Amino acid sequence: MTSGRWLTGGRVYFQIADRLRQRIAAGALRPGGVLPSEAALCAEFGVARNTVRRGLALLEEEGLIVTVPSKGRVVAGGQDAPYRYQGIAAELRARIEGGELPPGGALPSEAELRRQYGASRNTVRQALALLERDGLVVAEHGRGRFVSRSE
Repeated sequence: MTSGRWLTGGRVYFQIADRLRQRIAAGALRPGGVLPSEAALCAEFGVARNTVRRGLALLEEEGLIVTVPSKGRVVAGGQDAPYRYQGIAAELRARIEGGELPPGGALPSEAELRRQYGASRNTVRQALALLERDGLVVAEHGRGRFVSRSE
């Protein structure tokens, strides 16, 4: 992957971001895949860690990568969401958008979702909160959660 030449000139972090962006576009770094460590990128490009971090920050701002605690930086957009609740929310979103869960229809209970996804109550609640925040789901106290009628 490396050209064997270190990067030089002003604003080198833009060049680092460009090279990593090209790798993502070419499929060398796939969605859900972990990027090389900061140390490895420093060695590859012959720059200081802060320069690498600035380049990675550009890619994060663009939404191309995300930082996942205990994992590192991951290419965004994969089937596997960085966090379990995001994956559950994505599946529920697809069911809503696909019409399987129609507007005004009840969502499965938290207990049912926990069984379906093998997830904790907190993880399921985080997924539902994400859908509520996006306006796809509304909660009615004492009744449950329903697909929003205003899509």
